[in-house]
Amino acid sequence: MKKRSLSLQPSEAVVVHAASRIYAAAIASGRVKEGQEDEWIRRSINDAFRIAHLADEAIQSDNEMS
Repeated sequence: MKKRSLSLQPSEAVVVHAASRIYAAAIASGRVKEGQEDEWIRRSINDAFRIAHLADEAIQSDNEMS
């Protein structure tokens, strides 16, 4: 088996972490049916990205201040 590797930037890792929690909640609530996993993973990633984007717009960090 070929070893697979993945390298994420910190902001990407944050989105993946949030997406995994969103996806886990969908599974736990019974919303993810067999064969729909990829669709729900994509949806979870999109939701996590939207949350991160809206947070970025709403919050000004210290290094963004001039």
